[in-house]
Amino acid sequence: MFTLKNNFKILSFVLIISCLNFLFFHIPFFNFVFENINYKSFSGVFVIASLVVLMIVLNAFVFFLLLYLSQRIGKFLLVLFFLMNAIAVYFVATYGIIVDESMIGNVFNTNYDESSSYFSYKMVLYLIFLGVLPSYFILRSKVERVSFKRFSILSSLTLLFAFVLVFVNASNWLWIDKNSKRLGGLAMPWSYVVNTSLFYIHESKKNEKEILLPDAKIMDNEKAVVVLVIGESARRQNFSLYGYSKNTNPLLSKTQNLFHFDANSSATYTTAGVKSILDHKETGDLYEILPNYLYRNDVEVIWRTSNWGEPPVHIKNYQDRAYLQTNCKEEYCNYDEVLLYGLKEQILASKKNKILIILHTSTSHGPSYNKKYPSQFEHFKPVCESVELSNCSQSELINAYDNTIVYTDYILHKTIEALQELDSYKSTLLFVSDHGESLGEKNLYMHGIPMSIAPKEQYEIPFIVWLPEDSSKKIKKFDMLSQYHVFHSVLNFLNIESPIYNEEMNIFKE
Repeated sequence: MFTLKNNFKILSFVLIISCLNFLFFHIPFFNFVFENINYKSFSGVFVIASLVVLMIVLNAFVFFLLLYLSQRIGKFLLVLFFLMNAIAVYFVATYGIIVDESMIGNVFNTNYDESSSYFSYKMVLYLIFLGVLPSYFILRSKVERVSFKRFSILSSLTLLFAFVLVFVNASNWLWIDKNSKRLGGLAMPWSYVVNTSLFYIHESKKNEKEILLPDAKIMDNEKAVVVLVIGESARRQNFSLYGYSKNTNPLLSKTQNLFHFDANSSATYTTAGVKSILDHKETGDLYEILPNYLYRNDVEVIWRTSNWGEPPVHIKNYQDRAYLQTNCKEEYCNYDEVLLYGLKEQILASKKNKILIILHTSTSHGPSYNKKYPSQFEHFKPVCESVELSNCSQSELINAYDNTIVYTDYILHKTIEALQELDSYKSTLLFVSDHGESLGEKNLYMHGIPMSIAPKEQYEIPFIVWLPEDSSKKIKKFDMLSQYHVFHSVLNFLNIESPIYNEEMNIFKE
């Protein structure tokens, strides 16, 4: 077995570790820098050189500090950094993600089914060669301790050097500030260390008791049902209803009284996108969301989900995939069509006149698009079968994704058919996606890019509405809708009066 015979001086050791950290994990960081700066100019060269030196020196300083305080804890944290860095840089390199606070939120809101779909042998190789092997080196190395005096001198000189280097780059601060979010999301290990801290700080604020909305009043006894289907990663440009060249909406395109609107999501990740669909307005506060509000005001609310990431839902009938699969034995029960199992019967069994049903799908969530639909919906071939999306041709990737839209088309069609059979109810269907999806455009995959720099593929979403042909309701004309239109439109359709109702955000008219 390989052993290290020589001791390392602490300064030499932290510089070696810092250089390894730089070489192994910062190719995406400097790819971004080279793409966004004139590296042929003196100023560009100076910025790049300064970033290299600062990254090595400041990381070495932090590693030095950790090892000085406790070698055991310091080595443990260094090993943890290298293992986490290896996984993080795999996802950055494979899917083009940025490890910012929203992406950390995605990680913590991912369940086993989704996380296991990302497994690949390439990820294992990243983990072994960039994580495990350096960790072995760290654990086997013997590092000499240093006196407090030497620690103080070296620390002071390092910080002084870093301060001077930052100061002489004053003319480039604007460029660095402009790109700080992207740079910070690619700097390992601080991208996930800092953003995990920020995520938990903000989550602790979200866990405060929700702010109740003013009481609402049901204005009539007419039976009415609204089905709100929350799409997952469904981008507008791949719906043939919106002019896409491939027929991804063979059923909806033939449906009478179907309307579709351009819409933009308020975020590029599920938790924020779903919250916006359920909120009455754009706000950073934790207000009562639509299902909780209506349930508290005597509306029957049924939530059926094959997904996750929604705000806290306080209703009686919350039914996840496992619950729905208990008695469902059909082949489709392994897919999102399970959300429709027994739905009509559940509506008819309700003792209340006003009903809101929310179907939270997962149909178009990657990376395993080809596993999100039954085989008979594979209209477009060949399809991408790898979780490493960059290994597939873009046409294979888009084919697999387009098949999920065909399946979504079918689910919406089946839902409309069920509503058409409810003669005693006034009914409508709303379909709104939580966000869009990147499919290799600009070398980006999936979603989660910060809204400030997100490509349109990740926020341009469909907003589809169906009404029965004999409905007393009509649809207003809009050039663009937002996710916040859902809340007020549902109140209007169910004829619920509320002090927070905003007519301008309602899509229906008599």
